[in-house]
This record gives sequence, structure tokens and C-alpha cells, in this order.
Amino acid sequence: MVRRVMPVLPVLLALTACAPSLNWREVRPEGSAATVLLPCKPSVMVREVRLAGGPVRLLLHACSAGEQTWALAAADIVDPGRVAPALDELRAAAVANLGAGAATALPLTVPGATPNTSSSRVLLTGKLPDGAAVQEQVAVFTHGTWVFQATVLGAQLPPDAVDTFFGSLRIGR
Repeated sequence: MVRRVMPVLPVLLALTACAPSLNWREVRPEGSAATVLLPCKPSVMVREVRLAGGPVRLLLHACSAGEQTWALAAADIVDPGRVAPALDELRAAAVANLGAGAATALPLTVPGATPNTSSSRVLLTGKLPDGAAVQEQVAVFTHGTWVFQATVLGAQLPPDAVDTFFGSLRIGR
């Protein structure tokens, strides 16, 4: 059974239970060239989802620390023509999951990433399913046919930790 991208939010929300203070570690999704620093030991989940018109294997590394949920999702789209639509769908799903209004564009630099006009980083403000106010920063980017979504979600987003997380994103060594 292939699931749509949107069910990733409940997984992230389930990880928002109490967590220790920030303890940064490097994570590399299997099969990809991407690395990121996560502030906690991630759970790794794999799901078949429908993205950009076809089924893909989505690999999610996610954890909770400092009252935030941190995650990196990765999928090999295989078809270069589906990469930009996949990035657009990942970003749109994040907006829809929070019922967010306008997204605030933020700078995104991922060394080694493939340039793509659909790559971006945004700040979203919305609500969780229980009505609680939440903020989310989401970056979507690509390397070849791989697409990535880096996310930080919480009632408040600590600027230093968020900058460390997004600043650590890179492709290759």
C-alpha cells in the first residue's frame, strides 16, 4: 500500500515526548550522499509513499530534543523529471499539515546540492491537530534524483540550534 507524503507529520508529532538536552551527532540516510547533524539519536523509519506521481521509498531520520522535533527525510525519485515536482509536493505537504498561512522564505545553502529552482527553506506558523500553536522550518533540496526534506518543529524554535541543524546540511564530505 502506498501512502501519501502527509502522514509523516503524525510520526514527527509522536516523537515530541520528553527528550534529553541537545547531543549533536552526524546522520547519513542510507544510500544517499547527504549528511546532517541531529541533536539527538534518531529513530529511522521507512515508508512507501506517493510522491510526484509515483511510489517511492521514503527514509526518515527523526528525533525529539529541546522540546522540538528534528528530522531529515530522503527519497530517490529515480526520474530526473520528477525531482522539482517532488520538492514542491514536500513543501506543500508541510504547509498543509500545519494549516499554515504564508511561508516566510529563509536562506538555504547546502554544499554539494544540485541547483534546483524548487529548492528552498521556509518558516511556517500554524497549528497542531490539537490546536496548539507551532512553528516549523522546512528545507527541501536535491542531489541528482534524491530529494530531501529537513524539518524542525516546535512551539518555539531556538535560533542557535536551528542554525546548527540547517548549517550542517551537506552533500558528500
